[in-house]
Amino acid sequence: MTGTLHGVPVSPGRAAGVVATMPPAVAEPPAEPRPAGDDADAAVARLTAAAGVVSDALLARAGEAGGTAAEVLAVTAGMATDATLARDAERRVREEGASPERAVWDAAGALAAQLETLGPPLSERARDVRDVRDRIVAELTGVRPPGVPAPGHPFVLVAEDLAPADTATLDPRQVRAVVTAGGGPTSHTAILARSLGIPAVVAVAGALGLADGDTVLVDGTGGVVERDPDEATVAALADAGPRGQRALEGPGRTADGVRVELLANVADADAAKVAAEAGAEGVGLFRTEVCFLGRGAEPSVEEQVAAYRPVLGAFADRKVVVRTLDAGADKPLPFVTAADEPNPALGVRGLRTATRHPEVLDRQLEAIAAAAEAERAEVWVMAPMVATAAEAAAFVAACARHGLERAGVMVEVPAAALRSRWVFEHATFGSLGTNDLTQYAMAADRELGDLAVLSTAWQPAVLELVRATCEGAAGRGRPVGVCGEAAGDPVLAPVLVGLGVTSLSMAPRALGDVGAVLAATSSDDCRELARAALAAPDAEAARDAVRERLRPVLDRIGL
Repeated sequence: MTGTLHGVPVSPGRAAGVVATMPPAVAEPPAEPRPAGDDADAAVARLTAAAGVVSDALLARAGEAGGTAAEVLAVTAGMATDATLARDAERRVREEGASPERAVWDAAGALAAQLETLGPPLSERARDVRDVRDRIVAELTGVRPPGVPAPGHPFVLVAEDLAPADTATLDPRQVRAVVTAGGGPTSHTAILARSLGIPAVVAVAGALGLADGDTVLVDGTGGVVERDPDEATVAALADAGPRGQRALEGPGRTADGVRVELLANVADADAAKVAAEAGAEGVGLFRTEVCFLGRGAEPSVEEQVAAYRPVLGAFADRKVVVRTLDAGADKPLPFVTAADEPNPALGVRGLRTATRHPEVLDRQLEAIAAAAEAERAEVWVMAPMVATAAEAAAFVAACARHGLERAGVMVEVPAAALRSRWVFEHATFGSLGTNDLTQYAMAADRELGDLAVLSTAWQPAVLELVRATCEGAAGRGRPVGVCGEAAGDPVLAPVLVGLGVTSLSMAPRALGDVGAVLAATSSDDCRELARAALAAPDAEAARDAVRERLRPVLDRIGL
């Protein structure tokens, strides 16, 4: 069957290849009770052991992956031994006589259903729950666990959606492109595909009609999947191989010389090394959660210092923006977050955890200050989930007590964007977290394919919030960066600069593309592109208007 399918472009580039679909899901275990004589204690022990094996395997993969992939795998590993899931599964074994595999299947189903009612970002964890459920059931029953197919040749991966644990380990040498029926532009599939340089289109209507052996061309820049492309095009793309990473040529600046810092998002020492080698001018987002995840207790100050120093050391004499612990919602931690919040997505997360547990923030700031003292990086510190000027003032004061003078805020709550003039009376800088800002502004779960058209920073309403933030900051002489996924979109980057953004922080692979587009676009052109995007009625029209104006630049640099 020929024809063209359309979806949401999330990772640029063009690739063609033979389709390979994800294997069938692990079969639902029978609902019949355990065999007579199968002791409940022994059944619970098997269940606990299987969950431990799955968690250990995911943590081992996290250790090999590094960066964003490591963080995703660590979060999934923690879900395998989640206390709520474990307690309910054990109860079903003991009280209902269920087999271990049936008990975890039903317990996970109940937990996933509960998460789905809570809205983004916590609803995103439902897929993680079902993923670890399948892995635990596979371990208990001795069948092949979920995973990306391995047909023995390069292929285009097609799926309903991908579990974060699978996306995190995609091999760009084998997976030429990714096509999914679900997901959105800020889903884990999108984020990790971009970090790996794999062209990807999500929320593709008709994607599940593609079958193993079909040949398709995937345009991750335009959001198009073409069935049965001509042989010459397929051959040309095959000869080109995986899209290489464009080198970043010098400091970021527009065509007329206006400086725009091009920074990297990192989560650990390995990712910092990759970013430094890619030419990043510094770090715009150092996610500190990695040394906290998967633990029942807070890491010591000494452990935190040991985790922070290698990242700071990779960027001597350059800026490193350290985000304090972003716990809560989709990253629950037992020592700072409650297990019974009715809506954790709008609950105690980010800086809000310091209200109940100020000592955790205090110790983290102590560790950041000690690491900064031991290294030569220029350390800036910012808090996530800030909504009011009072919160910004309290955080700046806490940083000052530890000698941390560059204290800023993440702007991911629309209230902070709209009241930025007052927030920046205290915060010395801001960083727009466009992933969450989009979710909260559009009330759209970023993992839902049905809402993909809403879950993009191209939405004019989101761009208005970016503009409002930059205007409020400019009135106080404060710089504003972007560290959400929007920063790594080479078409959107000049729009953000035109709105007043002074730095962009992204996956290292995106640095070269973003730098090349900015270098070919004047600051006046950036402002004109921003006006065109703001004047558009919707996200698709905004993207199309900007792409049309940038077409000569994009064609010249091959995007």
